[in-house]
Amino acid sequence: MQKITPHLWFDTEAKEAAEFYTSLLPNSKIRKVTTLHNTPTGDCDVVSFELSGQSFMAISAGPLFKFNPSVSFHIKCKTKEEVDALWGKLVIGGKVLMELGSYPFSERYGWVQDKYGLSWQVIYAGNNEIKQKITPVLMFTGDVAGRAEEAINFYTSVFHNTTAQILARYGKGEEPDKEGTVKYAHVVLEGQDFGTMDSAREHNFGFNEAISFIINCDSQEEIDYYWEKLSAVPESEQCGWLKDKFGFSWQVSPTGLDEMMTKGTPEQIDRVTQVFLKMKKFNLAELQKAYEGK
Repeated sequence: MQKITPHLWFDTEAKEAAEFYTSLLPNSKIRKVTTLHNTPTGDCDVVSFELSGQSFMAISAGPLFKFNPSVSFHIKCKTKEEVDALWGKLVIGGKVLMELGSYPFSERYGWVQDKYGLSWQVIYAGNNEIKQKITPVLMFTGDVAGRAEEAINFYTSVFHNTTAQILARYGKGEEPDKEGTVKYAHVVLEGQDFGTMDSAREHNFGFNEAISFIINCDSQEEIDYYWEKLSAVPESEQCGWLKDKFGFSWQVSPTGLDEMMTKGTPEQIDRVTQVFLKMKKFNLAELQKAYEGK
């Protein structure tokens, strides 16, 4: 199982959006749609899907959070024609953030918010090998602008199988960005690619719960480890969710819960749901008891 899974929070469109995204790329599919009943926001569809073989999750849980470009998804393409084809579909009903065109870092690139508000950076990779088709990119803005390098060092200390490379830094004359802060960095956590960047411009947006990363844990010990290392905002702890010191949201979740929600009967799923809704950090043993009806 993929260790870190992007999780997307929609108002009501999770299934519709997953169908749209899986239509864009080969080796993509919807794995499972589960409906959770009697949650604080009513009945919620939870959608598990794959894009180019990479795992994603989505939930329809009401209008509490909205996507913004502080987290985007970088799609690497083998040809310029592939860039243009993806762009043509993503831009319909969306908003262009950087026009499709030629840039110093790529001959064909564009940044767009799609019709659901999710941000995509579509780029021609040239002769570079594409090891991971889609790369989540975190942009540090507002109160955390200039802290991307600190975050890189922190995340690589917490996770395993990590590397980091700062590919470009801001120089003189690129104000408001401070000289030496991160223009773009490539980070590997648990063998998965991520991007990070600083932006000190006045964006009026930052990290929120609309996009979080699920950490799939095989044991209670692993849950405890990541919870202790990452949680920095006690009031944000709920249902396995936490916020780290940079304001980014993570979900520390047992792989056993995914199996329960995938293989369980409607009655088992409802029992487990009502138990985990009352939890902050997940207790795997209590979830198992609820699943078994004990």
